[in-house]
Amino acid sequence: MTTFNELKQVMNENIAKATEVLKKEFSGLRTGRASTNLLDSVRVDAYGSTVPIIQVGNVTVPEPRMLLVAVWDKNLLKNVEKAIRDSGLGLNPMNDGQSIRIPLPPLSEERRVELTKIAGKYTETGRISVRAARREILDAIAQLKKQGEISEDDEKAYEKEVQAIVDKAIEDMDNLLKAKEAEIKQV
Repeated sequence: MTTFNELKQVMNENIAKATEVLKKEFSGLRTGRASTNLLDSVRVDAYGSTVPIIQVGNVTVPEPRMLLVAVWDKNLLKNVEKAIRDSGLGLNPMNDGQSIRIPLPPLSEERRVELTKIAGKYTETGRISVRAARREILDAIAQLKKQGEISEDDEKAYEKEVQAIVDKAIEDMDNLLKAKEAEIKQV
């Protein structure tokens, strides 16, 4: 027999995963400042496969508006440069023969609005994951009630508790979104 506490633990784990995914996606959104996380989504053709950029070099922030990729194998400099240019991040890398320098131009107002919309889409995806976790536990609670393992009063109390957890998770995601929007809009 599965207990409500076990079901709740699984739901909390699913919500935590959804929140972590949202934070990771937010870290890849470019704001006005340089961040090593900006290149997390960039994948480089190296040694016959496609690998994350951190597997071919170190990404550092030498200045507030500059990223530096110190590539370990100099034969991969062109591949890294191409991967960054083709990443859709709007970056223009410069290959100096030893490393890749990436100046971060100030964001235009149009690009800030676009990034805000993208952040909103990421947040909605997170909310959908949370609602899916709610649906799963509510179905399991209904099954427990149907099997006679819990009373109708227990079912209502559990549903209310689940909804409180979901409301808190969505509120947390909305707060993350507000913080990211403020960061994006900051000039």
